[in-house]
Amino acid sequence: MAPHDIEASLPRLLRAAAQQYPQHPAVILPDKRIDFAAFDRLSDRAAAGLAAKGVAKGDRVGLYCANSADFAVAYAGILKAGAVVVPLNLLYSPAEVAYMLNDSGAKGLIYHGPFQDMADYARGAVAGLEFFVAVDDRSGPEGWGAFLANEGPVPDPVFDTGEDLAVILYTSGTTGHPKGAMLTHRNLAANTASVRQALDWRAGEDVVLLVLPMFHAFAATVGMLTPLVCGCAFAPVARFEPDTVVKTMAAAKATVFLGVPSMYSVLLRIKDELASVVSGLRLCVSGGAALPVEVLRGFAERFGVTIYEGDGPTECSPVTCVNPIGGLVKPGTVGLPVPMVEMRIVDEAGEPLPLGEVGEIAVRGPNVMKGYWRLPEATAESFHDGWFLTGDLGTEDEDGYFAIVDRKKDMIIVNGMNVYPRVIEDALYSLAGVREAAVVGELHDLHGEIPVAYVSLHEESNLSGAEVRNWCKERLGRHEIPRKVVVLPELPKNATGKILKRQLRKHGEVERGVVGLE
Repeated sequence: MAPHDIEASLPRLLRAAAQQYPQHPAVILPDKRIDFAAFDRLSDRAAAGLAAKGVAKGDRVGLYCANSADFAVAYAGILKAGAVVVPLNLLYSPAEVAYMLNDSGAKGLIYHGPFQDMADYARGAVAGLEFFVAVDDRSGPEGWGAFLANEGPVPDPVFDTGEDLAVILYTSGTTGHPKGAMLTHRNLAANTASVRQALDWRAGEDVVLLVLPMFHAFAATVGMLTPLVCGCAFAPVARFEPDTVVKTMAAAKATVFLGVPSMYSVLLRIKDELASVVSGLRLCVSGGAALPVEVLRGFAERFGVTIYEGDGPTECSPVTCVNPIGGLVKPGTVGLPVPMVEMRIVDEAGEPLPLGEVGEIAVRGPNVMKGYWRLPEATAESFHDGWFLTGDLGTEDEDGYFAIVDRKKDMIIVNGMNVYPRVIEDALYSLAGVREAAVVGELHDLHGEIPVAYVSLHEESNLSGAEVRNWCKERLGRHEIPRKVVVLPELPKNATGKILKRQLRKHGEVERGVVGLE
């Protein structure tokens, strides 16, 4: 499938797809299918409703919704109104959500009714909010039904696609407040074109099972926007429950599944009678965290389906690389740069390093954000000579495949030697009985830092910390062996299923009496 015009605005791309594929399904729900023509009409009504509320080009609108057709209609309607979508993480606290709404200067909030408490909190904490719309209220005067019944004119703003913002995505910072990554229409048009080519989308045929949260960059770009601009469909699922996910796959005739490693680990253990559904997928894509090689191999053995691991930070719209579909998959790598994206490994000064050497991954391309919202200094610090510094440490091999060794901030220095948690985690995942694993550094008087492993086990496993350490002793260097192994019922994760290492560090600090529980 040929890529689309990356200089076109997102509303123009959405309308072009509706004109080309009017009868193709765009969103597949348990009880109905919304075709492209209907989706176009609904999102036009949403745009008209926003205009009637006084929303003008460049205004920001908060979107606080679970995975649904309404999320996509609201998202597209905000764009068509010329406004900027501010998707909000459903796991954030009321204070964090209020911070993002205040920081972005949001004019209104579109939300799902079950989150009424959050909306009420925002009403009192965010002075700039002028309107609220509950998307599952189909009858009230301020509800979604009245909103979509608006007969006013549909806005037709003129965009400078390289400058005008489409979305502000807040990245979860390890310290301080989250930063808002400013993504322009061109950023997202380019990244959807890259994804369209890299994953070989098939218009009218491919259906994405979308259980990753749509407020997240990976799900929004790969699972929602790309299908909507290239004639494919997505089936939204609000939460990850393996049986529900697989049954929805079957009902929607899904061909593509997007997940994070923890989801694939769970799917590996589904009932035999559901396995044939997973085997019917055309491809699976993993991102958000390192995919254990054992999970990749186990998935291929059980279902005959390849998981293509890729990567990309929110600031890059977000996809930068993926293992080539139908080509050589290198386990333990995040593949090759997608079309239009350049990647390289650089040293502390931002200069390129030779192949095979560990350094920071830098990215350049039309997908790279405009900058951080109202943070010029943080923006400047994130770029070097036009290259975005991702904060990921990695390597490039002789075939151009990139591997992520770890986050720069996660690297552990033991007796002056670099220790990469990913290496230890791969060893832990290869031990039968280990379900989840994460390694963090802990300050140590003698060694500077020591690695500490946190694991959760499969139900039938009764592995001890000593057995886990012995396994590591046979496979790792002395400085890499975890000095402690902590077994937890489950590791803390965010809404996408990514393990939260900052919470594990806090767990360790509480255990050592460094800080108290809040």
